Amino acid sequence: MKQKLTSRKELLYLRIARNIEMQIQNEVLKVGDKLPSIRMICREHGVSMNTAQFAYYELERKALIESRPQSGYYVSRSIQKRLAIPTVSKPASRAPAKQISDVFTSVYNNASDKSLTLFSMGIPSEELLPIAKLRKSVAEASRELPAAGTMYESIQGNDKLRRQVARWSFSWKGNLTDDDIVITSGCMNALAYCIMSLAKAGDTIAVESPCFFGILQLAQSLGLKVLELPTHPKTGVELDALKKAVLNNKIKLCLLVSNFSNPLGSCMPEENKKEVVRMLEYYNIPLIEDDLYGDLYFGESRPTCCKSYDESGSVLWCSSVSKTLAPGYRVGWVAPGKYKEKLVQLKLFNTLSSPTIGGEVIASFLEKGRYESHLRKLRQALHTTYLQYVRVIGDYFPEEVKMSRPQGGLSLWLELPRQVNTLDLYNTALRHKISIAPGMMFTLHNQFNNCMRLSYGLAWNEKSENSLRLLGKLVKAAL
Repeated sequence: MKQKLTSRKELLYLRIARNIEMQIQNEVLKVGDKLPSIRMICREHGVSMNTAQFAYYELERKALIESRPQSGYYVSRSIQKRLAIPTVSKPASRAPAKQISDVFTSVYNNASDKSLTLFSMGIPSEELLPIAKLRKSVAEASRELPAAGTMYESIQGNDKLRRQVARWSFSWKGNLTDDDIVITSGCMNALAYCIMSLAKAGDTIAVESPCFFGILQLAQSLGLKVLELPTHPKTGVELDALKKAVLNNKIKLCLLVSNFSNPLGSCMPEENKKEVVRMLEYYNIPLIEDDLYGDLYFGESRPTCCKSYDESGSVLWCSSVSKTLAPGYRVGWVAPGKYKEKLVQLKLFNTLSSPTIGGEVIASFLEKGRYESHLRKLRQALHTTYLQYVRVIGDYFPEEVKMSRPQGGLSLWLELPRQVNTLDLYNTALRHKISIAPGMMFTLHNQFNNCMRLSYGLAWNEKSENSLRLLGKLVKAAL
């Protein structure tokens, strides 16, 4: 009974906080407006003083309101500094390709340096992960699996995990079955299998621009040509540009990050997803969908995927838990649609079997509701940190800075004044124990030299706040 009452109290304070947050976002409550007193909230909502106080604590935590001694609560002035969003990318259609491996290697070599503030790494920090529960699940999996998990699994992967991934797909209208799923060693491994199943050296693939550097590196290593498409920082790939590319170029396949893309944080509207699927299906062009960030939404519900509208099996949907639960476990999956037989054969030739223990652990997390419980806490923490980034960037970075407005995921994209070279800024910041991801990593062409990606997967604390403030000062010094 006590637990039910606690859950009800938590639900009430979050509901009150969400209602006030919507009023702030819609500017019903404007910057500087005084909020109702705690007693007024109690009377209006019929709740206790503690519940009303928790609601205001939640809004303070998100930097939406501020407390003034002897006066009350007010809508925070930090949200007034609304920076412009970055411009729509315009990649040159015939620009010469370049190599990005040196910067890529340098940034990833920083990952193990505990002295650095890693704004460059697009994963949640270990403080945000359920380490103790994962450790316990590993022990359980070792006991329950035949031969302690030392034997090969079926080619498609752990049966329990495939069932749970299929069940989870109903949350975004995927309606998959366990037989639709193939388990892989992370999402990059899934993307690699998809590309290798569909394209050969010399073929052209179409991607968003900017694009995650891992995808660009993979395409280059396979000898593929990459067509970078204009992309809007809010709505993703420009449909007119995609249609023009389909008509004027011999595209073998298209690869898109439909939900909270890396690095822009864009999310394709539902109608755009439907149109992309219809268009590519009409021209018989496969779509590889990287849905790595779809579960990290800030809103009320998870966004759908392009796969949600796939009726012909032409969408190959890829995902994993690398950005949500356990980056190092390398557990991912793909629903390859009508290309399944070819992909399974490719997996057999390359790896034979998926790692056993990790798949069982993730399956258990999904089956017992631990994953869903963890995601609720993680989404809340990421949203709070994102809002703190917005506050600090508004206060300490130059006013000319343009900033993306992600509604989920882990990436924030900044467009700095033209005279700031973010590769130089990267080297300068490293000397101050700060690591960023320079914009030039996210393209094969000469663009985004004044841009950078920041990850808000870090735990928000004094160190991360001070580092972000210092980064803003370094940007100003570079002007």
